[in-house]
Amino acid sequence: MIRLTLRTMRADAVRLLLSTLAIVLGVAFIAGTLIFTDGMKAGAYARAGAFDRHTDLAVYAEKTPIPPALVEKVRAVDGVRAADGELTGTAGVVGSDGRPVLGFAVLAAIPTDPALQSYDVVAGRLPQRTGELVLDAPTVAEEGFVLGAPVSVGGSGGAARPYTLVGTVDVAGTTRDVGGPFIGLAGPDALAVGADKGYGRIVVAAAPGVSTAELADRVAAVAGPGVTVKIRQAILDDAVDDAVRDLKQFNLFLLTFAAVAVLVAGFVIANTFAIVLAQRTRRTALLRLVGATRGQVFRATLLEAAATGFAASALGVLTGVGLAVGLNALMAAVDLPLAAGLTVTAPTVLLSLLLGTGITVGAAAAPAWRGTRVAPVAALTDAAVQSTRRAGRVRLAVGALVFAAGVAALMGAGVVGQVFLVAAGGVFTFFGIVLFGPVLVPALVRVLGWPARRLFGATAGLAVANAVRNPRRIAATATALVIGIGLVSAFVVGARSVKSGIEQAVDQQIGVDFLVTGIGGDLPPTLPAELAARDELGLVHEQRDRVADGIELRSAHPALVGRTLTAVDSGDVGRLAPGRVLVHRELARAKGWAVGDTITLAGQPFTVAAVVAADGPALAGSPVPAGHQVEVVDADFARLFPTERGYLAQVDPADGVSAERARKAIESVLSRYPTVNLMDQAAYKRMLTGTVDMLLAFVTALLGLAVVIALVGVANTLSLSVVERTRENAVLRAVGLTRGRMRAMLAVEAVLMALVGAVLGVGLGTGVSAGAMAVFARIGGDFTLVLPWDQLGLILGVAVLAALAASVLPARRALARPVVESLGAE
Repeated sequence: MIRLTLRTMRADAVRLLLSTLAIVLGVAFIAGTLIFTDGMKAGAYARAGAFDRHTDLAVYAEKTPIPPALVEKVRAVDGVRAADGELTGTAGVVGSDGRPVLGFAVLAAIPTDPALQSYDVVAGRLPQRTGELVLDAPTVAEEGFVLGAPVSVGGSGGAARPYTLVGTVDVAGTTRDVGGPFIGLAGPDALAVGADKGYGRIVVAAAPGVSTAELADRVAAVAGPGVTVKIRQAILDDAVDDAVRDLKQFNLFLLTFAAVAVLVAGFVIANTFAIVLAQRTRRTALLRLVGATRGQVFRATLLEAAATGFAASALGVLTGVGLAVGLNALMAAVDLPLAAGLTVTAPTVLLSLLLGTGITVGAAAAPAWRGTRVAPVAALTDAAVQSTRRAGRVRLAVGALVFAAGVAALMGAGVVGQVFLVAAGGVFTFFGIVLFGPVLVPALVRVLGWPARRLFGATAGLAVANAVRNPRRIAATATALVIGIGLVSAFVVGARSVKSGIEQAVDQQIGVDFLVTGIGGDLPPTLPAELAARDELGLVHEQRDRVADGIELRSAHPALVGRTLTAVDSGDVGRLAPGRVLVHRELARAKGWAVGDTITLAGQPFTVAAVVAADGPALAGSPVPAGHQVEVVDADFARLFPTERGYLAQVDPADGVSAERARKAIESVLSRYPTVNLMDQAAYKRMLTGTVDMLLAFVTALLGLAVVIALVGVANTLSLSVVERTRENAVLRAVGLTRGRMRAMLAVEAVLMALVGAVLGVGLGTGVSAGAMAVFARIGGDFTLVLPWDQLGLILGVAVLAALAASVLPARRALARPVVESLGAE
């Protein structure tokens, strides 16, 4: 039986070629992901220790930043050779053309003692005192900066000021290489630029001959409670743990899409073996007649599946290596320091081989078992060759119930506001389609085939008849497409709906022409006052907020609240002034406050001027619920919280000043603030929605592989059906069906299979997105379902074109054999 199985595999190699490709692609995705992340993990220690080469121990605070005074205490400990404060934050560099250098910049406090300096110096030296600066070598080269010359640097602490450039460093491939400039300053300068109250840690170098463990105990005694002292190995281990924790999350994200691709490949494999084994019915019957048992036939089929899966998995691992190389190149191209070489480990290879082989064997098990249940005598009849066993009543009944349960869960998710119901509804609806597919899919084929029959006549009629001939087969083929296209559609519809909600929120909450935002942090404290001092600008309002006693206090401008508030329950918003506040509806109801009441906020008395509706949902992670906000004028907010800063300022031109003139006035002020950006409303919307677009493109690219595998399944099903219908197609050609009409018939059949899967996938994805938007609206916000007809139409169009391409090889195979030879085929 083993020799016979191997000969059968050689004879049917062409039939299994496309299904093998499905496994290759699925395993390549998994292997490539694991190899890529193994490489990242291998470089974790190298990256973690890049700036701790001379650090023997470090002091960390549990909650608050470490005050500079503690650095002096640690420095005075017996056995400490050197100690200095270190932090990382963000800042900006003013380029040689007077404009901010683009890119997110990393600011770091560099120890001034040579005993602690662990940077790779390219030119010059590291800072030894305040007023000195180092930059990364690429920024210096691109901007044409010269050592010894002044370079202006600024951050949240205020306007940019000049520092003397004393050196350039190489931070490529480290945690401080994020694609923008690297700025290294002495500790006090870094604190001032970043407006930080303290350091993130204190790095310590031990004196020669001093035990690190003993020194750690001495430093801990001086540092006091709430402070942790770690030796070098613990520092590296914690840094690697953090890196690996992030790596695991990224790995899980990629493997989720890999699992989708493998699941689709499993559907393709199961359908392929079901067709191939049906076409071997006579061969199986002959084996049974000469003494082969059902168990032998079953095990022989599983052996064939295992050999096929193993070979495809081996090719998948090799393809995965190429995929990992491509991911490394992509990360390097976008300046992300994630890649660290190629690392192929034995566990990764073994897992990929076992998974690919196991999926193939598991997918082939059910068709193999069904293939052994045919009686030998019945299998020798012509009717058995064209067996089209329909789905049982129990399966259809269960499928209908599961499908109904899924739809009900999606519809009820918005009512109860549970995201879990959205996920459960999507899963149940999909499995309902799988189970009820043998009835649903052929029905949709007939419906979608009606226009084709009207256009192409008998040719399209033959295509529809061929497609619905075996309901289980076409249902399995279409279902593979439902998975990938359903997920793509869900993300496409969800992304468009979220973007629409964001844009509506901006329209409601932003009532000015210009917005000034901080890059990676709050606005510098002196910036709003400088903007307000310009005659070209009539309104400057810095958005600030602070939670006090479970209530979120927001700074407000009397001229803006009337533009952005959606509704007023009572009172007059025009009476907002110092000492008077606007209370949101939910908070007023919870506290029993009404217009005219005197209330206490942050220990100060205020009068309620009006009760208004909330203008948006509570932010994720907000310490207060939606609607528990109070609007206070800027002057009162500054009096209550003088050090609180915001990340956004709203600016309007003065009366009679053009928008262009106002923009130039704002830009002249911002030229001294490299960590601040100027946008109008349209640009602000693009900034907020840009992440959604980027995530959608990334997810669509990952899910595209699943769609490709499903389309491989369409081509595979069509190819195997052509083999099965060899004699029938020869009869059609003998009675006058032209070669062109034969191609058209197969093309229509492929298009109908793909189109049904695409339509069901789009419907499933739209339903899931509708449920998600209903949940978001329930939680709070103006999220509504928005259907991107252009993108959904593009998805259907791509599916149709891909199906047409998939029909080319089957059509060529159907026309390759002479008619007379085909008539004699068995």
